[in-house]
Amino acid sequence: MGLSKYGNYDRHPVKVFEGLPGEAAEGSEDVISKLRAALGSVNKTKKILCFDYYPGVTKETLFALAKGLSYDALIDMDEAAKSEEELENEFRDFITDDRVFGVMCHKNVDSLYSEEKLKALKEKLESITVGTVVVIGFGTRLLTRGDVNVYCSITRWEIQLRYRKGMPNWNHTNYGMPPLEKYKRGFFIGYRMADRYKKAYIDDVDFILETEDDNTPKLIGKRAYDAVMGRFSKEPFRTEPYFDPGVWGGTWMRDNFGLDKDQPNFAWSFDGVPEENAINARIDGVTVKLPSVDVVFKHPVSLLGNRVHARFGTEFPIRFDMLDTVGGGNLSLQVHPLTEYIQDTFGMHYTQDESYYILDTKDEEGGFVYLGLQKDVDRQKMAEDLRNSSKGEYPFPAENYVNKVPVKKHDHVLIPAGTVHCSGRDVMVLEISATPYIFTFKLWDWGRVGLDGRPRPIHVEHGLKNIRFERDTDFVCNELVHMERTLFEADGVKVERTGLHEREFIDTVRYTLEKPLEVEMRDTVHVMNLVDGRAAVIESTDGSFAPFEVHYAETVIVPASVGKYRIVPDDASVKMIVASVA
Repeated sequence: MGLSKYGNYDRHPVKVFEGLPGEAAEGSEDVISKLRAALGSVNKTKKILCFDYYPGVTKETLFALAKGLSYDALIDMDEAAKSEEELENEFRDFITDDRVFGVMCHKNVDSLYSEEKLKALKEKLESITVGTVVVIGFGTRLLTRGDVNVYCSITRWEIQLRYRKGMPNWNHTNYGMPPLEKYKRGFFIGYRMADRYKKAYIDDVDFILETEDDNTPKLIGKRAYDAVMGRFSKEPFRTEPYFDPGVWGGTWMRDNFGLDKDQPNFAWSFDGVPEENAINARIDGVTVKLPSVDVVFKHPVSLLGNRVHARFGTEFPIRFDMLDTVGGGNLSLQVHPLTEYIQDTFGMHYTQDESYYILDTKDEEGGFVYLGLQKDVDRQKMAEDLRNSSKGEYPFPAENYVNKVPVKKHDHVLIPAGTVHCSGRDVMVLEISATPYIFTFKLWDWGRVGLDGRPRPIHVEHGLKNIRFERDTDFVCNELVHMERTLFEADGVKVERTGLHEREFIDTVRYTLEKPLEVEMRDTVHVMNLVDGRAAVIESTDGSFAPFEVHYAETVIVPASVGKYRIVPDDASVKMIVASVA
């Protein structure tokens, strides 16, 4: 096994933008100079500059920038925020008592603030008639529209890292709360309100401030931001992947992607998840990191396609990630919720159907996955064993209930929601999934604790309500494994459909190529990964974008607006797996 000989995986992909001189600033001094110039162009005796931010941005960074502007007055919107106790009561139904799952929040940013206190802040602002006023807050438009408006941006991955370092949720003091529970509050509540607010006002700002590194803020003008969003919505691009250790993690990614050798393992890679990943744009010599979900918000039809946008709105429906158990252990035995269950219980409108594409295995003879139930399983006995094992009474006898299916490199296993499953050890999985990625009900975790030393969350009762017991060995053999069908074959070209279960909306096609092939997109975004071969090039058929090189195991997003493209192998033979919305 192993393809580390390629050594060409790009962990920091970037697009370079020409023709935008003076549109970017890097470092506090340059950012302050740029904002001072913007304020200087405002011909008023009273000038208002607003720092609006996504929750997770470090406010102290903004206070420092404000100080450098030599303001005459500063208004901190947190003064109008509801108390922590009031916020807990306001959002109790969305928080829930579960460590992992909340309910998707439908409320807006104004729910965070006291009407009376907000009114007092407005009166305070209106009473100031001369000088420079700086307003800092999450949702400054509730207070005023500034003469200069700065939106302070941060990616969700960076927010997760900050939770781990002790950052609390917005306007809370839960510094010591486990990061998983902070993330839950962000995912179900904070992100929902912040995304709605961003979509409503992002077109009416003057600058975007990137705050991934508090010591080096970066500023771009709205013209540059629009140019970035427009280009990413019209040509192939990669998001910046991130990698994370786990209790079952392996060494394949570490060895093949040039990751930190001092880390014991890497379990996850998210490469192609716009809600979480960043995009990198180099503007006037400054590399700016922006949430890739902004492209979805700004240009949903161009990126997703008309019919996909009609179905999913401004949500990116396809997710690629990697699960590495090579030299590690089994994933947790799990099941994903049925559509009606995720809708009724969590307020999410579509569920986490998925599939495992076997990118590699430790041994040439292959590995295994747990998939579906054995024939004639005793439901009551299985439920009893799951409940008792979750209490630590005895290990769950997984192999008495669940099929252990052999897999080899380039097999593709389908996993519609409701199917019990997990990857076994010593397998490198490219997981192709619908995007609601946290809705996993762990049934059994082999008696392990998490990296934090705490027992990992188990959700047996949720799981039992969603397990489809009729998905037995026959179902697995007839509908979930070895479903590859050849669509077209000619000299140097083979096209196979590897996955489209009737219960899933993600279609997957594998192209095995020794020569170029043109691909029609049919009004849907494509997400692809080069699963074999050193490199391939995605070419425009009309010259609308420059050739885009893809390296082994890299994930690429091709916007629906491309229409059609050409895959050109840069090796004797390559394999590309391409997912789209059927």
